[in-house]
Amino acid sequence: MKNISFTVPGEPRGKARPKVTRTKAGRSLTYTPDKTVAYEELVRQRYLQAAGGERFADGVPLALFVRAFHGIPKSTSKRKRAEMTTGVCRPTKKPDFDNVFKILCDALNGIAYADDAQIVQASIRKSYTPCDPHVEVSIHAIQAGVRDT
Repeated sequence: MKNISFTVPGEPRGKARPKVTRTKAGRSLTYTPDKTVAYEELVRQRYLQAAGGERFADGVPLALFVRAFHGIPKSTSKRKRAEMTTGVCRPTKKPDFDNVFKILCDALNGIAYADDAQIVQASIRKSYTPCDPHVEVSIHAIQAGVRDT
Protein backbone atom coordinates (compact mmCIF):
# COMPACT_ATOMS: atom_id res chain seq x y z
CA MET A 1 0.00 0.00 0.00
CA LYS A 2 1.25 3.45 -0.81
CA ASN A 3 1.07 6.72 1.04
CA ILE A 4 -2.36 7.87 2.22
CA SER A 5 -2.74 11.60 2.82
CA PHE A 6 -5.77 13.59 3.89
CA THR A 7 -6.74 16.95 5.34
CA VAL A 8 -8.88 17.61 8.41
CA PRO A 9 -10.51 21.06 8.21
CA GLY A 10 -10.72 23.39 11.19
CA GLU A 11 -8.41 24.43 14.00
CA PRO A 12 -6.09 21.65 15.14
CA ARG A 13 -7.50 19.86 18.19
CA GLY A 14 -5.85 17.84 20.89
CA LYS A 15 -7.16 14.82 22.74
CA ALA A 16 -9.06 16.05 25.79
CA ARG A 17 -8.79 14.22 29.08
CA PRO A 18 -11.71 11.95 29.98
CA LYS A 19 -14.29 13.56 32.24
CA VAL A 20 -15.52 11.90 35.44
CA THR A 21 -18.87 12.60 37.09
CA ARG A 22 -20.76 11.04 39.96
CA THR A 23 -24.19 9.52 39.43
CA LYS A 24 -27.01 9.94 41.97
CA ALA A 25 -26.27 6.37 43.05
CA GLY A 26 -22.72 7.44 43.94
CA ARG A 27 -20.95 5.64 41.10
CA SER A 28 -18.25 7.26 38.97
CA LEU A 29 -19.03 7.67 35.30
CA THR A 30 -16.20 8.35 32.85
CA TYR A 31 -16.87 9.78 29.39
CA THR A 32 -15.03 11.40 26.49
CA PRO A 33 -15.92 15.08 25.88
CA ASP A 34 -18.28 15.69 22.93
CA LYS A 35 -15.79 17.90 21.03
CA THR A 36 -13.18 15.12 21.12
CA VAL A 37 -15.71 12.53 19.92
CA ALA A 38 -16.83 14.81 17.05
CA TYR A 39 -13.26 15.58 15.95
CA GLU A 40 -12.28 11.89 15.99
CA GLU A 41 -15.29 11.12 13.80
CA LEU A 42 -14.26 13.88 11.36
CA VAL A 43 -10.73 12.41 11.19
CA ARG A 44 -12.17 8.93 10.45
CA GLN A 45 -14.44 10.29 7.70
CA ARG A 46 -11.57 12.18 6.04
CA TYR A 47 -9.32 9.11 6.16
CA LEU A 48 -12.00 6.84 4.68
CA GLN A 49 -12.62 9.32 1.84
CA ALA A 50 -8.90 9.46 1.01
CA ALA A 51 -8.18 5.74 1.44
CA GLY A 52 -11.21 4.44 -0.41
CA GLY A 53 -11.74 1.79 2.25
CA GLU A 54 -8.13 0.55 2.24
CA ARG A 55 -6.38 -0.24 5.50
CA PHE A 56 -2.77 -0.94 6.37
CA ALA A 57 -2.06 -4.61 7.11
CA ASP A 58 -1.81 -5.71 10.74
CA GLY A 59 1.71 -5.60 12.16
CA VAL A 60 3.18 -3.47 9.36
CA PRO A 61 5.38 -0.67 10.74
CA LEU A 62 4.00 2.76 9.85
CA ALA A 63 5.20 6.36 9.66
CA LEU A 64 2.83 9.22 10.53
CA PHE A 65 3.53 12.79 9.48
CA VAL A 66 1.36 15.68 10.65
CA ARG A 67 1.29 19.36 9.73
CA ALA A 68 -1.00 21.40 11.96
CA PHE A 69 -1.92 24.82 10.55
CA HIS A 70 -3.37 27.25 13.11
CA GLY A 71 -5.39 30.28 12.08
CA ILE A 72 -3.99 33.75 12.66
CA PRO A 73 -6.13 35.77 15.09
CA LYS A 74 -7.90 38.73 13.43
CA SER A 75 -6.51 41.17 16.01
CA THR A 76 -2.89 40.39 15.01
CA SER A 77 -0.80 43.35 13.83
CA LYS A 78 0.45 43.45 10.23
CA ARG A 79 4.05 42.96 11.33
CA LYS A 80 3.21 39.97 13.54
CA ARG A 81 0.91 38.53 10.82
CA ALA A 82 3.81 38.68 8.33
CA GLU A 83 6.06 36.84 10.80
CA MET A 84 3.39 34.19 11.35
CA THR A 85 2.78 33.74 7.61
CA THR A 86 6.47 33.36 6.75
CA GLY A 87 7.18 30.94 9.60
CA VAL A 88 9.37 33.33 11.60
CA CYS A 89 6.82 33.08 14.43
CA ARG A 90 5.45 29.59 15.17
CA PRO A 91 2.51 28.60 17.40
CA THR A 92 3.66 27.81 20.93
CA LYS A 93 0.09 27.50 22.11
CA LYS A 94 -2.38 24.75 22.87
CA PRO A 95 -3.00 22.10 21.78
CA ASP A 96 0.28 20.42 22.68
CA PHE A 97 1.82 18.43 19.84
CA ASP A 98 1.44 15.13 21.73
CA ASN A 99 -2.29 15.68 22.18
CA VAL A 100 -2.68 16.39 18.46
CA PHE A 101 -0.94 13.07 17.73
CA LYS A 102 -3.07 11.29 20.30
CA ILE A 103 -6.42 12.40 18.88
CA LEU A 104 -5.35 11.46 15.34
CA CYS A 105 -3.88 8.08 16.31
CA ASP A 106 -6.85 7.11 18.47
CA ALA A 107 -9.33 8.13 15.76
CA LEU A 108 -7.57 5.92 13.21
CA ASN A 109 -7.32 2.81 15.44
CA GLY A 110 -9.19 -0.02 13.76
CA ILE A 111 -9.83 2.16 10.67
CA ALA A 112 -6.42 2.85 9.08
CA TYR A 113 -4.51 0.20 11.05
CA ALA A 114 -5.18 -2.42 13.71
CA ASP A 115 -3.52 -0.46 16.51
CA ASP A 116 -1.44 2.70 16.80
CA ALA A 117 1.36 0.55 18.24
CA GLN A 118 2.22 0.00 14.54
CA ILE A 119 3.43 3.62 14.32
CA VAL A 120 7.20 3.48 14.68
CA GLN A 121 8.08 6.86 13.20
CA ALA A 122 6.28 10.18 13.53
CA SER A 123 6.77 13.90 13.15
CA ILE A 124 4.65 16.99 13.62
CA ARG A 125 5.02 20.59 12.56
CA LYS A 126 2.88 23.40 13.91
CA SER A 127 2.57 26.53 11.77
CA TYR A 128 0.26 29.45 11.16
CA THR A 129 -1.71 29.86 7.96
CA PRO A 130 -3.33 32.97 6.50
CA CYS A 131 -5.92 30.61 4.94
CA ASP A 132 -8.39 28.32 6.70
CA PRO A 133 -6.86 26.37 9.61
CA HIS A 134 -6.48 22.62 9.05
CA VAL A 135 -4.39 19.54 9.75
CA GLU A 136 -2.60 17.58 7.02
CA VAL A 137 -1.96 13.90 7.78
CA SER A 138 0.18 11.44 5.83
CA ILE A 139 0.60 7.75 6.67
CA HIS A 140 2.80 5.22 4.89
CA ALA A 141 4.16 1.76 5.49
CA ILE A 142 7.87 1.50 6.20
CA GLN A 143 9.65 -0.97 3.94
CA ALA A 144 11.06 -4.05 5.61
CA GLY A 145 14.82 -4.09 5.82
CA VAL A 146 15.21 -0.31 5.51
CA ARG A 147 17.22 1.12 8.40
CA ASP A 148 17.12 4.65 9.77
CA THR A 149 20.29 6.63 9.39
